[in-house]
Amino acid sequence: MESRAEELHQPILMSSKQPSPTLPPAEPGHLEVNSRLEKVLSDTHELSYFKRLQMASWIELKLLLPLAAPAILVYLINSTMSLSTRMFCGQLGNLELAAASLGNSGIQLFAYGFMLGMGSAVETLCGQAYGAHKYDMLGIYLQRATIVLLLTGIPMTFIYILSYPILILLGEPAAVSSAAAVYVYGMIPQIFAYAINFPIQKFLQAQSIVAPSAYIAAATLVVHLFLSWVVVYKLGLGLIGASLVLSLSWWIIVGAQCVYIVMSDGCKETWKGLSFQAFSGLCDFVKLSGASAVMLCLETWYFQILVLISGLVDNPELSLDSLAICMTITGWLLMVSFGFNAAASVRVSNELGAGNPKSAKFSVVIVNLVSFTIAVMEAVAVLALRHVISYAFTSGETVAAAVSELCPYLAVTLILNGVQPVLSGVAVGCGWQAFVAYVNVGCYYVVGIPLGCLLGFKFHLGAKGIWSGMIGGTAMQTLILLWVTFRTDWNKEVEKAKTRLDKWEDKKDRAIFEELIDE
Repeated sequence: MESRAEELHQPILMSSKQPSPTLPPAEPGHLEVNSRLEKVLSDTHELSYFKRLQMASWIELKLLLPLAAPAILVYLINSTMSLSTRMFCGQLGNLELAAASLGNSGIQLFAYGFMLGMGSAVETLCGQAYGAHKYDMLGIYLQRATIVLLLTGIPMTFIYILSYPILILLGEPAAVSSAAAVYVYGMIPQIFAYAINFPIQKFLQAQSIVAPSAYIAAATLVVHLFLSWVVVYKLGLGLIGASLVLSLSWWIIVGAQCVYIVMSDGCKETWKGLSFQAFSGLCDFVKLSGASAVMLCLETWYFQILVLISGLVDNPELSLDSLAICMTITGWLLMVSFGFNAAASVRVSNELGAGNPKSAKFSVVIVNLVSFTIAVMEAVAVLALRHVISYAFTSGETVAAAVSELCPYLAVTLILNGVQPVLSGVAVGCGWQAFVAYVNVGCYYVVGIPLGCLLGFKFHLGAKGIWSGMIGGTAMQTLILLWVTFRTDWNKEVEKAKTRLDKWEDKKDRAIFEELIDE
């Protein structure tokens, strides 16, 4: 009994110099996924139910929060960099502000969502490989993803080059489209920064290395603000200068992360340098990353389409202003959910790769409870400030009244966003991207948009009707993902993770490598 109690009170993260009793020793100098949580959840004889729940919750929170907090910071800083660029452009004039906003929401956001979605494939594979102690494969997955995303960046470049005719085709004014095209041209280098950054980001997250990315992003934001001020105001380079600085800032992030991976002891077992193995299995990798991209892009486009539809209702200027304010608030608070999305993906994939089904299931429960609790507090704050919240954006009383009417819908959306993105992170951790893509099509485009149009135009509810449609689609998606997650056989998911890793691992090359080691 005493030895059992001592075992359960070991440190949560054990050094690889202290091998886990049930798993093979980790590589030297590397932290391994610990099985302590699985032991606590499995100990039905010596620990009472409430004692197990208390100990397991404490263990999980100590693993979860250090992942989520820096991830939230990274997403907020990345969003702030883009927002600050638009603010600098706005100081040049209304045309420049409209051009930067259109270029960002119409063109750049598409590339961001697509590249980030494709990078989620790395999140699944690296997370499960890390949990399974196949550390050498993480670097291979990183290189494969980078190759695929760099190749994807080539057709993306043509979309940026053709941004002017594309915007004209979408019905945008010629003057704004022309200026937006100039802004977009300066963001072409950013495409290839995305192609390298997102795989690196997921590679590091899979190893629970999140804080360095936050420090790098924070330092880059300071540099970005200074360079934007110099280029836009002192050198007078206008839109093209502002967007080129934004591209440069992303490349600074990429360079700093590459230096960290190469120089840090934390990645010495997962990064072994460039390898020809990276060029094998690219077709299969494209399929998985493509499903991830579609999953995320369908969500991104959904919100963009709703904004476009709002411009067609009665009194479109008021509808667009009120909806834009509420969407901005949603976007900022959504960064919190995105942080828990990343944490959920890492925790679930690590535990599945380590063969810990009970831990994976328990992680899903805890991360959803924490995120949901924070979302409820956000919703209460929004409702309490509903009559004054719009004055942070505009002094108009008419807009303030319209925003106040939308705040109850905003509060419901925030609560749903406390669960839905986290469940999407669970889906990425399990490798369910293709399934979620189909769910998104049905919920958003078959239910959400038609329902919003029906309520907004047929029943003359305007922005409230369109937002109600968004709530309907998101609620349906959340319920489906909740049901699927609830019905999941986590033992089977562990087996699927093992099968997936065996499939993606180059057995022939690995056998040769092991034979050379033996010799």
